[in-house]
Amino acid sequence: MSKIKSKKLNKKIKIIGIILALLVVAGGCFLAFGGDKADNVKNKIKDATKKKKKSDEPKITIVDPDSKSRPYAVMINNIGTARPLQSGLQDAYIIYEMIVEGGLTRYMALFMDQNVDRIGSIRSSRHYYLDYALENDAIYVHHGQSPQAQADFSALNVDRIVVDDSKTGWRDKSLKVSSEHTLFTSTSKLANGIGKKRTTRNKDLLLNYSAKSVDLASIANNKVANKVSIPYSNSVVSSYEYDPEAKVYKRFVNGKEHTDYVTKKQYTFKNIITYQVKNTTLNDGENKGRQTLHNIGSGTGYYISEGIAVPIKWEKKSRSEQTKYTLEDGSELKVNDGNTFIQIQPTDRTLTIE
Repeated sequence: MSKIKSKKLNKKIKIIGIILALLVVAGGCFLAFGGDKADNVKNKIKDATKKKKKSDEPKITIVDPDSKSRPYAVMINNIGTARPLQSGLQDAYIIYEMIVEGGLTRYMALFMDQNVDRIGSIRSSRHYYLDYALENDAIYVHHGQSPQAQADFSALNVDRIVVDDSKTGWRDKSLKVSSEHTLFTSTSKLANGIGKKRTTRNKDLLLNYSAKSVDLASIANNKVANKVSIPYSNSVVSSYEYDPEAKVYKRFVNGKEHTDYVTKKQYTFKNIITYQVKNTTLNDGENKGRQTLHNIGSGTGYYISEGIAVPIKWEKKSRSEQTKYTLEDGSELKVNDGNTFIQIQPTDRTLTIE
């Protein structure tokens, strides 16, 4: 081969080599930069899909599970004269009912992160209600107290608001009842009584809510629960009837519709938790028949929702510790998203579920 041809060939080989090298570098740049961009696009699509799926999932509405606000635990008058005047109970996410003196009951209603214009009427404290305010890490709201409750306020370090008729509440003088039944409050009025009290909750929510309907029919020993009757005494019987269209329980007291004074609508509840606790009369020298509950311990009861009742177990280890609710197999009770009435019934009365 001539020298001229050899030089030309070498030149061509060098050019081809340079072109190949440039292609390798370009390919590397594409992989380094174009590839990253492609991966970023893919990741963004995946993230958007995940977010869409997450946003499509049902969310709990009865409370904000991420909120750390302390609820208000408000004592509600339930004497016959005052019952037609009851206001705001539909907005409570949990209500407790327990026996008091004279065979009567009182409610303690919990409100959190809500604006409620009228709550009441407000009644005085009994010491065992404090146990359930404490288990929810709530700010306790009342007007008046028994001697036992008075002693426990400081002993148990209870944060509380005493409702008056100016700063934290008002008297509705238009009502044609005794003055003791006319005291009301609102969440905005209660905010006036916060002062330096702690406002961040130190405990988890009492109940484990499920955004999806709990399959109670698959739980052992379940039973139909279209009607529920919970007697407290000869004077007070709380009862419920299931509304299958709305999937809630309509509430009755002594056979009459339990209605709100303002809205005139019957109260409804998604969940009922009912169990029995022994109560005895205090020998406090005042002969007023005040009661105490023997509620530290454990027992059985029922969780009722969406037309089905399932047997449960409850356990409360101390006055301030949360009551733990489990199924018969020991697994944690999940409750449907919605308001809950906790009925703590005397042991000498008979629960009826049908």
